[in-house]
Amino acid sequence: MSVRIEANGTWTAQVWYRDYSGARRHKTKRGFASEDDAAAWEAEFASGADGAVGSTFAAFYEVYAADMRPRLREHTWHTKKYMIEGKILPYFGNMRVDEIEPLDVVRWQNKLMSYRNAKGEPYSQTYLRTINNQLSAIFNHAVRYYGLASNPCARTTRMGSSKGGEMLFWTRDEYLRFSDAVADKPESYYSFEVLYWCGLRVGELLALTPADFDWTRAEVKVTRSYQRLSGRDVVTPPKTPKSVRDVVMPEFLAEELRPWIDSLGIGPDSRIFTFTKAKLHHELDRGCAKSHVKRIRIHDLRHSHVSLLIEMGFSAVAIAERLGHESADITFRYAHLFPDKQGEMARALNASKEGF
Repeated sequence: MSVRIEANGTWTAQVWYRDYSGARRHKTKRGFASEDDAAAWEAEFASGADGAVGSTFAAFYEVYAADMRPRLREHTWHTKKYMIEGKILPYFGNMRVDEIEPLDVVRWQNKLMSYRNAKGEPYSQTYLRTINNQLSAIFNHAVRYYGLASNPCARTTRMGSSKGGEMLFWTRDEYLRFSDAVADKPESYYSFEVLYWCGLRVGELLALTPADFDWTRAEVKVTRSYQRLSGRDVVTPPKTPKSVRDVVMPEFLAEELRPWIDSLGIGPDSRIFTFTKAKLHHELDRGCAKSHVKRIRIHDLRHSHVSLLIEMGFSAVAIAERLGHESADITFRYAHLFPDKQGEMARALNASKEGF
């Protein structure tokens, strides 16, 4: 362990420790205003890293981060970090991990459930459930690897719900009205065309390059996902291994896209759609206002694609392959959109008996 002063007058602390798997790891933290502050953090971190849960929650979070970050995709860790540091640390940060009780968790839940933004809107039920699960995951990590006696979240009722609100989607007619409204801006128009007719995720769309298109087979190869993290462009594999797939485009879409992409004059490995997600949301708002179709989320275009395929009679297995999902996921999430197969079975059985 050591602390040192930097050229800018701040102090840096560093600790060598072993993680839960026994691997030797190194942790450095910079920017302390004084030597005492750096030494205090060093001692606190070392206490947590040595396996003691008598440290503060904030110190144990540093241990948790060091253990988990190498195992997660950068975007996944970025999302977890934002949630923990914004919604969990402000409440639990100065508490000792082994002294946090179920009642502390309940009071934290109540605080989040009573929150309202400037428009008087609460956090969504799914967001509350996600935050709750993250807190529980940290305590489970402490139980599993660092000797915490029990997870205080286990003796509370989880807040929020794993089920989101009503699933929104556009009919084909609604989408066509919307697409007409944004056709004056080709980059916007073609981005929505790919999202609606191919069912891609936004990150998959934003990672596309000319090399990803096979015009002979009218296919788009989905092999990457784009994110903008901390001011950097980050391109990673898609969400799951199953998400790596070839999506066959409708013939009309391939005929529309090819000349437009060729006209861009970009290299085969350059990103085609270079706008931000915020710009895409702006264009969605503009198109909805102009076409007078109901406002949905960007991701709801993917739901709309699924809805269209179900209406056309395709099976959950076929749809799942196109979207890069497991067929069970499609069946579960969109069961209410599929025809009444149980009713069809009963009627067929009834007809078969009447034949005798």
